[in-house]
Amino acid sequence: MTKYKKFIPVNTPLLNNSDALAVFKAIKSGWVSSEGPDVKEFEIKLAKFLNRKFGCAVSSGTAALEVAIKALGLKKNDEVIMPSFTIISNVNAIIKNSAKPVLIDVDIKTWNIKIEDIEKKITNKTKCIMLPHIYGLSNDMDKILKIVKKYNLYLIEDAAEVLGLKYKKKYCGSFGDISVLSFYANKHITTGEGGMLLTDNRLINKKIRDYRNLCFGLKNNRFNHYDIGWNYRYTNIQAALGLNQLKRIKQIIKRKYEIGNYYYQNFKNIKDIIIQPPKLSYCKNIYWVFGIVIKKSSKISAKKITQKLLKKNIGTRPFFWPIHKQDALKKYSYFKNLKLKNSEFISKNGFYLPSGLGLTLKELKFIKNTLINILK
Repeated sequence: MTKYKKFIPVNTPLLNNSDALAVFKAIKSGWVSSEGPDVKEFEIKLAKFLNRKFGCAVSSGTAALEVAIKALGLKKNDEVIMPSFTIISNVNAIIKNSAKPVLIDVDIKTWNIKIEDIEKKITNKTKCIMLPHIYGLSNDMDKILKIVKKYNLYLIEDAAEVLGLKYKKKYCGSFGDISVLSFYANKHITTGEGGMLLTDNRLINKKIRDYRNLCFGLKNNRFNHYDIGWNYRYTNIQAALGLNQLKRIKQIIKRKYEIGNYYYQNFKNIKDIIIQPPKLSYCKNIYWVFGIVIKKSSKISAKKITQKLLKKNIGTRPFFWPIHKQDALKKYSYFKNLKLKNSEFISKNGFYLPSGLGLTLKELKFIKNTLINILK
């Protein structure tokens, strides 16, 4: 099979003329900074969509995680439980705020945190669980919330990859003391960069908004800042784009399901791979990306497969590298001699295929046929 005529990247965002017009109108209005009216409207409408009382837009999903830890008042060496298989932003936020990350392995079927291992790691220093939903499936929130309540822990829910996914009848992003979203280019709603924190607690929301914006002092002494904060503000231009995409969020999610289901139906019977199921008892896979893990029984490695796909002009992306194996964190003693077999296995043997909203049926068919031929 010849290579595709042009390169197919892992993500192709779908931006239309109405998106461009919304951005143009924001620029034309002169409101380009965080003070613009579209920022507040985006916060209100997205919070309403997820049935949250408060939303606060920030410059990135990573910024949202950092602000979340700070706003909960976690102290030095307070322990935060999280999975090892996730983006490094999660652990960075914990370490930057002087708290201590405690890592859990993930389930080999869902790739989300291994819930049965959480209570084994809880100590009198445990204050919070940071819970990302990975790639397309929700965590089992009833079980998580039971643990959180039993041990009186905070929950930071990282719903960056699953905007629009429902756990039973409630949207992911509606469960945490603080929940966070991302609007990076590969997310369901994209504004290039950006993120949001969501909460139902008025006091926490006040802290979030202050830490996002340098913790300015009282009105009569604005530049006497009461605490160390960040400039993690979000622009009105970005918010205008986000508002316009929020109008079609249901169509976006429908398209994600279509792409993921196309891959699943064509790959489900291939014996040498592991893929997330299309649904669980409590959620339907939203397929933020379509991930594939190569089994030990396969005659070809994940690395070799991705190299062959690249020669055909098909982009791929390796899975997250485990947090406990990160070179950047070797200077810390948190993870010394830690072994988490599932996280290590899927990280080493996993990759995902192009899954962007702008994919055409012709491109999908080419990707499908190419991968099937490689795996024969």
